[in-house]
Amino acid sequence: MSLLVLFAGFLVLIAIEIPVAAALILSAFGYMSVTSPIPLQIVAQRIGSGLDSFPLLAIPLFILAGNVLNGAGIASRIYDFSTAIVGHIRGGLAHVNIFGSMVFAGMSGVAQADAAGLGTIEIEHMKKRGYPAPFAAACTAASAIIGPVIPPSVIMVVYAVTAQVSLSDLFLAGIVPGVVMGFALMAMVYVIALSGKVHMPVEPQATLPDIVRAFWRALPALVAPVFLTVGMLTGVATPTELGALTVVYATIVGFLTKDLTVPLLFRHIRDSAVTTGILSLIIAAAVPFGWLISIGNVADGLLAWFTAIDADRTMFLIMVNLGLLVAGLFMETTAILLIATPALLPAAQAFGVDGVHLGLIMIVNLLIGALTPPFGVILFICKHIADVTFEDMVKAIIPFYIPLGLVLILITFWPPLSLWLPSLFK
Repeated sequence: MSLLVLFAGFLVLIAIEIPVAAALILSAFGYMSVTSPIPLQIVAQRIGSGLDSFPLLAIPLFILAGNVLNGAGIASRIYDFSTAIVGHIRGGLAHVNIFGSMVFAGMSGVAQADAAGLGTIEIEHMKKRGYPAPFAAACTAASAIIGPVIPPSVIMVVYAVTAQVSLSDLFLAGIVPGVVMGFALMAMVYVIALSGKVHMPVEPQATLPDIVRAFWRALPALVAPVFLTVGMLTGVATPTELGALTVVYATIVGFLTKDLTVPLLFRHIRDSAVTTGILSLIIAAAVPFGWLISIGNVADGLLAWFTAIDADRTMFLIMVNLGLLVAGLFMETTAILLIATPALLPAAQAFGVDGVHLGLIMIVNLLIGALTPPFGVILFICKHIADVTFEDMVKAIIPFYIPLGLVLILITFWPPLSLWLPSLFK
């Protein structure tokens, strides 16, 4: 019961718009000051040790690689290649939007980067071709969350470190669900196009020479995810080392294409450092909070509660999904992941849920939360790019919740969708 003070303090601080990292630290301090004899110095010690993890080095590397590739004109090349492949299908540039995000996902591990980088190009072209601006923004927002599901993924790095599971297995587990998510969104676009409710002009079908030309221009972008995946499957390097190699590759490509200059490279390094600093602060601040959850036996309490209500594995998974979806309405994705993982993982293992499988369930839930009002960060990014009202943005994105929800159900209740690929390469 005393841990309610910890959670209540955190929620109150979030409600009065205290930054997430500060809210995590202050609520931990407040709880220990009022209810616990534990020395307050432990908070500082835990914060320091929270970032002492080799896999966390992958976060700045993947962020920097995505920024450099994006700055090297890769986003526009991906868009042109996607247009040549799927632009002629009914639904036109909406399919291009989603297909492009699936390709871009192999380079950028952050949904915000997809929405702000490739999304800017997609929304601009869709508006010029007569697509309603709210629909263009909604399609871009929905497709952006594919980015952290298909590796590399920053949020997967955070979960792998927190849950102590294999990052390579988690990366491999996200490939098939990410592709399924993309095709599910494209199916919804096709249905909307058939209904005639949204004006979606198609593009002329590209000739074979046009496809070859677009493929050749996009080849540096297409090589990056293949390079990363093959590196993981063959075990020649860890994901962190592959992140460093991807940065080197992105820099060389940028200079060879003459789209990257030294001042631009330093700007990308600066931007990546800012993003990494924000994420690192949240991760470090969440460590003492999660430690208090662990020593407070929250996981044992949850397991005892599930046992008391005679819950089985299916009921447990349903309640996890509902809880995470509700939390995603009000809180930042990384903070929820860091708080919920130590509480849910022991109970999940007791019900026979694999740690990697639980990770995919949590990550997809929280990414959907980033698309839901009132605090969905992806909604605000795409709303700003498309210059539409928040109300119109929310109305336009409602149909996309259907395929995303169906894919979440599939991931939750059919573990082989996530675990087949990691087990194949064990």
